[in-house]
Formats: sequence, structure tokens, C-alpha cells
Amino acid sequence: MTDPWHEIETGTLQPEAPLLSRLIAGADLTAEARARIAAEGAALVRQIRADVRPGLMEVFLAEYGLSTEEGIALMCLAEALLRVPDAETMDALIEDKIAPSDWGRHLGRSASSLVNASTWALMLTGKVLEEKEPGIVGHLRGAMKRLGEPVIRRAVRQAMKEMGRQFVLGETINAAMERASAMEAQGYTYSYDMLGEAARTAEDAERYAQAYAKAIAAIAGAARSDDIRANPGISVKLSALHPRYEVAQEARVMAELVPVVRDLARAAARARMGFNIDAEEADRLTLSLKVIAAVLADPEIKGWDGFGIVVQGYGRRAGAVIDWLHGLSQRLDRRIMVRLVK
Repeated sequence: MTDPWHEIETGTLQPEAPLLSRLIAGADLTAEARARIAAEGAALVRQIRADVRPGLMEVFLAEYGLSTEEGIALMCLAEALLRVPDAETMDALIEDKIAPSDWGRHLGRSASSLVNASTWALMLTGKVLEEKEPGIVGHLRGAMKRLGEPVIRRAVRQAMKEMGRQFVLGETINAAMERASAMEAQGYTYSYDMLGEAARTAEDAERYAQAYAKAIAAIAGAARSDDIRANPGISVKLSALHPRYEVAQEARVMAELVPVVRDLARAAARARMGFNIDAEEADRLTLSLKVIAAVLADPEIKGWDGFGIVVQGYGRRAGAVIDWLHGLSQRLDRRIMVRLVK
């Protein structure tokens, strides 16, 4: 058997064809299993399509999809506008994402009057923001753009806020937990994540660490089950907790970041809740795994089954990562929750 760590270190650019051949051979699915998987998948699709009350996001996606320039622009806006701190940046973002797209071809095609009205607004906004005509027409359009920017900004932000609610449960952990309570009553569980980018300064990292600690304390109040899997959890981004989270700074990262993550993991263990380490960029994978191994070896969290790892399942090293995590769990006698993401 090959060494998983060697595969992780050397397998970033391994040829795809032989890798897929090995994965297919290792899947070892019987014809009956394949048929069952296909049937269950089809049943899920039928169930979703049978929903007579689709949400706003589902209606938008039905019209725009995620493969068109317009659909991609809407998704970018829906996520990015929630993080934009000032009007100037917001105006630039709206102009960048809306003006170049062809909204007119979607006009009147949706069964939803709200989507059609929104398409009108997006089309007109794009017309105002374009500045292709020279002379008096261009000057008039420039004046309309300047006068209309506050109105455009407010309207687009409100529309994107409604769409963004599909991605963001709340602006605070308490608001998110309150909104999640209805679904939790039906048996769903949540792993809460915080929107934010990687830390750029030590002050950023400290602020994120405090925010994670406060979120763990808040979630602890809702972690009432003895079974950790039935309790809510939290997802932590390592690059938010250190300003130089990069391979070239490995020694500093191990000395400074590991204690911070260890303290957060201990707090989560005391609360009997899940604690997931989010996936990072591929070039940081080995560094992330070294941090994870150091934190998981902490004797104070022995017996706690809530430590989780998010693995990018589409990565060429995903199989080696899972093998390595399996070996780590055996060596430390710990259970690890693994979440595969696309």
C-alpha cells in the first residue's frame, strides 16, 4: 500500500485518467447498488420538482441557471453585496456585474411576476450603467447614472438581500440560530459558518478568534443532546485565524495558530458540539493537515467525537487525504467526522 502522505505531497498534478481508473476499480459497486442509487437520486429530484411553493431563489435559478453570464452575475452579487462595506465599492460591483449582461433575453420568460419585474429592473439598470454612446446621449446617460446610483444601489441591495437569505441565515449567530429553529424542530442539524475572508493582520485574526469563541458559547446553549451528531456545530476557517497562513510560514503557523485552534476545539468539546475545519486552497492542504494533526493530538479532547474535517472531494488527492485521516484516527484512537464537498 502506498504512503498516503507521499501521495498528498506529490499528487497535486497527477494524470487524471489513471487516477479515475483506480477510483472506478475501487468503487466495487454491484449492478443492484448502482440501480438503487439511480432510483433514489431520481426520487429526490422528483420530490424537489413537485414542490408547489418554490422559494425566490429557486424561481430565479429556474430562469437564469448557473451556466449563463446573468446567472453567475446574480450569484456573485447575492453573496458579495452582503460583505461590501461602502457605497462606492457597492456601485462599482453593481456596474461590473450587471452592465455587461444580456438581461433582455430573459424578459417575460418566467412564470413569476416578481422575477419578471426584477428582470425589467436589471435590464434598465444595465442600460443606465452602460456608457457606450458618444456625444449628448452619452452625457445624458452619465447624468442618469450619477443621479440614479443611490436608487439603483438601494434597489439592487434589497433584491440581493432577499436572494442572499438563501445563503446566509442571519447577520449574527443568534439571529441565525433563531431562523434555524423551525428546521431544527423537523430534525435538521446545522453547522454554522461565518462569512469573511482570510485574516490580513494580527488584529483581523484576533477578531475572528473572538467571534468564533462567542459563536461556540452561543451554540453551546442549543447543544442539548448526548449524541454530538444531533447537536448544531460550527465550521472554522484556519486562514481567518492567522494573517500568514501559508506554507512559507509553516513554523510560525504551527507555533501561533495551533494553540488558538486547540482552545476553540476544547470549548466545542466541552459544549458537546461539532467542530469542523473548513477546506482551504489546494496549495495549503499539507499545512492544514499538519495543523489538524497537532490539534487532534491534544489529550484534553480525548473521547470527544465532534472533531470534523471538510475534504474537497473533487481534488485529485481526496482519496489520499481520506486514507491519511483514517490512519490518523486509528493512531490517536479518535473518531473524525468527514464532510465531502464539491
